[in-house]
Amino acid sequence: MALMTIPPGMKIAAQMSPEADEGELQFVKQMGLDWAVCWTDGEHAGYEYYARAKERFEKAGVQIYGFGNREVHNQDAIVLGLENRDAKIEEYVSHLRALGKARIPYTTYAHMGNGIWSTERELTRGGASARGFDLAKADAGHWAGRYYHLPLSHGRRYSEDEIWENFRYFVSQAGPVAEEEGVRIGIHPDDPPQPELAGVPRCIFSSYDGYHRAMEMADSPNVGICFCIGCWLEGGDLMGKGVEESLLQFGQRDKLFKIHFRNVDQPLPHFVETFVDDGYFDMYRAMRALAQTGFDGVLIPDHIPTMANDHRIGTAYTIGYMKALLARAEDEVKG
Repeated sequence: MALMTIPPGMKIAAQMSPEADEGELQFVKQMGLDWAVCWTDGEHAGYEYYARAKERFEKAGVQIYGFGNREVHNQDAIVLGLENRDAKIEEYVSHLRALGKARIPYTTYAHMGNGIWSTERELTRGGASARGFDLAKADAGHWAGRYYHLPLSHGRRYSEDEIWENFRYFVSQAGPVAEEEGVRIGIHPDDPPQPELAGVPRCIFSSYDGYHRAMEMADSPNVGICFCIGCWLEGGDLMGKGVEESLLQFGQRDKLFKIHFRNVDQPLPHFVETFVDDGYFDMYRAMRALAQTGFDGVLIPDHIPTMANDHRIGTAYTIGYMKALLARAEDEVKG
């Protein structure tokens, strides 16, 4: 099967719980959105759950573009080749088959062996609370309730060759199933894209060259990128190429499936996430690059700083800003 068919054009989507109530679905429609992405856990993951959520959302006028399963995302067993690796890969394959059966076209995957790393929350514009990372204060990564501490999260140092070989092993099994089911796999950058944390190299999804090699290794139209602009900005010069150039290069090769639209105040070693209009990068340049490539996946607001102690306010502010940038970019490219 080819890639599952999706409507043309860029789509802004909301991040939503699959258990979202009628009020939350109405809020999304009030913002003028028709698309959503959802996550669940291993207990609920499966065709019946995905299909029920899809049907309920569609009745409210919202299409589910992607569904993630936290139990097969950021799995150290897969990244580091631990003894339960094959069981985790089989679980991932089952996730892909369930998505295909439910006709959900996308899922995000991340290949971090010791989780996402953050330090204490910090303040951004107007005293809004936001995620921060300071390498000098970093102690542990985390994912789905697990913590991975310094100095060696898994008792030893791993080589870059091991990380690459474990990715090859994973994608050689996941890629063909994604093709059979028509499902897109978008691989998220390492967050943060520090070259090594707690003995585990972040050597694949922490640079343009790493992504380029990984896409060639996967050799599949169904394996592409969940391009997190925030992570790319966190890396700065470490990424090898900037946001705009990278989006153009990968977009021209049809490797962009989903965009995380967020900004930061500066690159590593210490950054704070900011409002989309208040970081060190002009986010319009990213939107224009996407329009130039004919991107037809979804863009989501991501890691929004807390605004007025109500997550809906920050969400509405960010999506309104994104919609304005999208309209301007499309007009400019068409004109």
